[in-house]
Amino acid sequence: MPSRYFRDSLVGFSLLVSMPMLALPAAAQDAPKPTAEMQAVLDKLKELQAKPVSTLTVPEARMQASAADAAMGVQRDKRISPAPESKVATKDIAIPTKTGSVPARLYIPEGTGPLPVIVYYHGGGWVIADINTYDASARSLALGTGAIVVSVDYRHAPEAKFPAQHQDAYDAYVWVVENIGSQNGDSRRIAVAGESAGGNLAASVALMAKEMKATQPVHQLLVYPIASNAMDTPSKTAFTQTAPLATPDIAWFVDHVFASKDETADPRIDLVDRKDLAGVAPATVIAAEIDPLRSETEEYAEKLKAAGVAVNEKTFPGVTHEFFGMGKVVPAAKEAMDMAVADLKQAFAKAGQ
Repeated sequence: MPSRYFRDSLVGFSLLVSMPMLALPAAAQDAPKPTAEMQAVLDKLKELQAKPVSTLTVPEARMQASAADAAMGVQRDKRISPAPESKVATKDIAIPTKTGSVPARLYIPEGTGPLPVIVYYHGGGWVIADINTYDASARSLALGTGAIVVSVDYRHAPEAKFPAQHQDAYDAYVWVVENIGSQNGDSRRIAVAGESAGGNLAASVALMAKEMKATQPVHQLLVYPIASNAMDTPSKTAFTQTAPLATPDIAWFVDHVFASKDETADPRIDLVDRKDLAGVAPATVIAAEIDPLRSETEEYAEKLKAAGVAVNEKTFPGVTHEFFGMGKVVPAAKEAMDMAVADLKQAFAKAGQ
């Protein structure tokens, strides 16, 4: 990692407490290996000439092939049908916010309704990607749960610095609570979900709803969320050259999202050090074994449990960051999606009683 990101330069960064569950192999020969299916996606990503975002400009990073593109490429090569997820209907809308509006896409499964609702936030480090990039996850969640998925976009950095993304995420959630009835959604059964940077947004929205005494989501699905500002966690130390996300890429995102690194100590980013987790919605927390965000994902799950929050957490072996939406080509991704769907359906059923 470049010297400017050593711990002594990270003002205000907190240190993680060493826990056995977070231990990662120190020797390169002991490093976890991708499954054959995951490796096929990584090989396709390399074939598509994707480079580490830390070596690119923002426009270059936004234009290059994504992990989702690689998974789709493998799916095409294997001639795997997009059905039945492709049968989920979609509708693009604009959600008003305090600063304007943000694009969103409704994924609408079959059903008479009113249907439960999932407010979903995509990943991309708050700099790259959009609702199109994460289409597979939103479709699969809608099909599996029978819920309307509202996939929310938000302002991106560096054009809009932190906390613009969190403000947009919360404004969109409030709008869904107040207006989803007009779209055949049930405002009593709303969950939040997100991946990576979007996982952080989902967790933050649940906490903000608690702080504001607003409608609390009935469940939160957090897939390898950003949950700490520490750059020396075990997984960030171990995974400095992994694809599609490595530790130098995280430093690149930090540079573009925050006006100052001091801002990363904000409780909306440094979730693991929060002391107010009690009373937040039950959570499904999913981590990938080969992921710089693995340590903080696992630690946040433990902190939620310690605060009395019901948590179903699993770290999936042999997969990398961004695996969650790859159920068509990576078996572990289908297993993770099935786990998420089961938990969400249970939460919706309980809320509907």
